[in-house]
Amino acid sequence: MISVLIPVLLSGGVGSRLWPLSRELNPKQFLPLTGELSLLEQTLQRALHLESGKPIIVCNNDHRFMVAEQLRNVKIEPDAIILEPVGRNTAPAVAVAAMRAISQDDDAVLLVMPADHVVNDTAAFTAAVEIGLTQAQQGNLVTFGIVPEGPETGYGYIRRRDTESAGCFTIAEFVEKPSLAVAQQYVDSGDYFWNSGMFLLGAKAYLDELGVHAPAMLKAAQLAYNDAHEDLDFIRLDADAFAACDSDSIDYAVMEKTSKGMVVPMACGWSDVGAWSSLWEVGDKDSRGNVSTGDTILHNTQDSYIHSSSRLVTTVGIDNIVVVETADAILVADKDQVQDVKAIVNTLRLEQREEVNSHTKVYRPWGSYESLVVAERFQVKRIIVNPGQTLSLQMHHHRAEHWIVVRGTALVTCGETESLLLEDQSTYIPLGTKHRLANKGVIPLELIEVQSGSYLGEDDIVRFEDVYGRDS
Repeated sequence: MISVLIPVLLSGGVGSRLWPLSRELNPKQFLPLTGELSLLEQTLQRALHLESGKPIIVCNNDHRFMVAEQLRNVKIEPDAIILEPVGRNTAPAVAVAAMRAISQDDDAVLLVMPADHVVNDTAAFTAAVEIGLTQAQQGNLVTFGIVPEGPETGYGYIRRRDTESAGCFTIAEFVEKPSLAVAQQYVDSGDYFWNSGMFLLGAKAYLDELGVHAPAMLKAAQLAYNDAHEDLDFIRLDADAFAACDSDSIDYAVMEKTSKGMVVPMACGWSDVGAWSSLWEVGDKDSRGNVSTGDTILHNTQDSYIHSSSRLVTTVGIDNIVVVETADAILVADKDQVQDVKAIVNTLRLEQREEVNSHTKVYRPWGSYESLVVAERFQVKRIIVNPGQTLSLQMHHHRAEHWIVVRGTALVTCGETESLLLEDQSTYIPLGTKHRLANKGVIPLELIEVQSGSYLGEDDIVRFEDVYGRDS
């Protein structure tokens, strides 16, 4: 029955090939790369076109509040947000989602979707899901093969057998990313599809097959789920048990070994947006083949991708180039070599550069802050506190703070004193003083914070109370 269809969104990736927009603390699934909504929000909305239950989202701990906020933004209530203490690839993630789904419905069927893919033709996507649903309800494990638009070397492929059942084929084999010549042979044969990473699985059927082909993984995942506990709106898996899981994908752990694998061909304008060239391919192009976003002026430029986040970006006389600007970093790359952006990210990580982790604008469960000026012994931030939200009661050992309200009304706790600050009013938080900021109003609270002291790092925070359950 369609009523037992449960969307499962896997939101564990970091999207390093889309640096500098995608960062470890704000990866690509949370970014509005192809429209006003983020990729996660778009994936959630695709599920609304199906007669399905509440979605289950599996994500890592650092992203939990961003997931919750984006769910609220599109007004979708999840069945669960399951937090992975460590990344263990897709097979264990889907296992714990299946356990959660079975606890709600013994006959649950999971529609497993990465949260960071693009699907431009929702009607074609929905039709393919309806084709696969019958097979999944019969105990088969269904994946979706993207009808290739050309010889792509960046994707794995799925080869079908000739046996067909109402638009669904048995799987002959999964093959790794091919050379260009081999990829052309795959396309010419008509028997190969791009591996989409999307699945339609009976929850019990998947766990049964996982038990046959990866019993140790199933046991560890079951222990992690059984010993999980609720924390606010989240389900925290047991850290030790989940860490004991082998790290493996559904493809390797189950789909390449099972005799129940089926593939549904899908032509739905799909992309995994795994590189800047992918965003160029799916973007709206001008008469010279350029895709541009933000404040840009292009002259004698063609077949290029230009993205501006915070300032004017201009180009003259370039061809097949990617330019991506953010407040703290700029990427310039040949469009044919953007897969190598990951090498830049690896270098940043080795050098412990902050640009690999976060933007100058950082999102928090209560809102966001943005660094405007950073200098020796002082920095200036723009802070936004969402309506009804409260920061932790905290103290700093090494810095004092001045707050100036730009918009809204701030409820300020400073030591034993509590006061209201209106627009254009300010206050001073001495070093070593317990303090708290809250927005009890109905509009966002915006203020400028000037920090001064010997050390200004974000780890100079001692929390005493926190409504979000953070201890750091």
